[in-house]
Amino acid sequence: MTAYFNRRAFIGALLAGGHLARGAPAAGGANPMIQAALARMYNCDFAAADRILDTQIRDQPEDSLGYCFRAASILFRELDRLMILEGEFFSDDKRIIEKKKLQADPEARRQFFQFIEMGRRRAQTRLAAKPEDLDSLFGLSISAGLVTDYVGLIERKQLGSLQYAKESHMYAIQLLKLDPMFTDAYMTTGLTEYLLGSVPFFVRWFLKFDEAEGDKKKAVRNLELVVKNGRYLGPFAKILLCIIHLREKRKTECERLLKELVRDFPDNPLLRKELVKVSALRN
Repeated sequence: MTAYFNRRAFIGALLAGGHLARGAPAAGGANPMIQAALARMYNCDFAAADRILDTQIRDQPEDSLGYCFRAASILFRELDRLMILEGEFFSDDKRIIEKKKLQADPEARRQFFQFIEMGRRRAQTRLAAKPEDLDSLFGLSISAGLVTDYVGLIERKQLGSLQYAKESHMYAIQLLKLDPMFTDAYMTTGLTEYLLGSVPFFVRWFLKFDEAEGDKKKAVRNLELVVKNGRYLGPFAKILLCIIHLREKRKTECERLLKELVRDFPDNPLLRKELVKVSALRN
C-alpha cells in the first residue's frame, strides 16, 4: 500500500511543475479565458492567472471550471512555496516518505477548499438539471484530483487521499461513457492505469479502481491522446509522460518532451532545471 501512495504523490508533485503548453491543439469549445490563465499559471505567473480566473468567475459565475482552476492556482502556488516541485522531492519515492512535515498556509488552505466547494456546488446544480452536462462532470473530476494532491502532498495523508483519487477516476469514466471524444478525461484514466500498473497485484486488487487494468502501455496511449487533442490538459499529459519515460529508463524520450515544455514555458524555471538534470543523466 505504501508504495502506491508514494507513487501517487510522486506523480502529483511533478504534475504541478508545469502544465498546459502552448503548442497543444485545442478542440472546439475550449474556454479561451481558462486557457490564458493556465498558460500564465504554468509559466509560474500565479498572480496573472488569478486575475484572469477571477474575471472568468465574475463573467460566468455559474460555470464550475473557473472555480476549479482557481483552486488549482492556489494549490500550485503552495506546492511551489513548499518546494514540493523541486526535482529532489519527486526523483525518489523514499524522499517523499522522509520529507519533514510541511507547514501549510492556513489562509491558502481556506481559499483552496472554498473554491473547490464553490465549483462542486455549481457543477452539481447543473447536473441536477442536466445529468449529461459534460463540463460539470469534468469540473468534478478535476476538483477531486486537486483535493487528492492537496491531501496527499501537503497534508501528508496519503491513505486519506485515496477516496478522492477514486472519485476523480469515477467522474472521468462517467464522462467518457457519455462522450468518448472528451479527450481531457483520458488524462485521469491514463494516470490511474500507470499507477495501478506500478504496484504489486495484491495491492491492485485491494485498490479496485473501476474499469482500470493497470496497463502501462494503455496509460501511455491515453496520455499521448491528451497531448494531441486535449482542450486544456495537453501539457498535464506531457509532464506525466516525462515522468513515465524517466521512471521506465527512457531518458531520450523524457528529454525530448522536456525540451518542448521549456520551449513552450520559457518563464518556468523548474522545467529548465529538470531538463538540465535529465540531460546530465544521458551523458
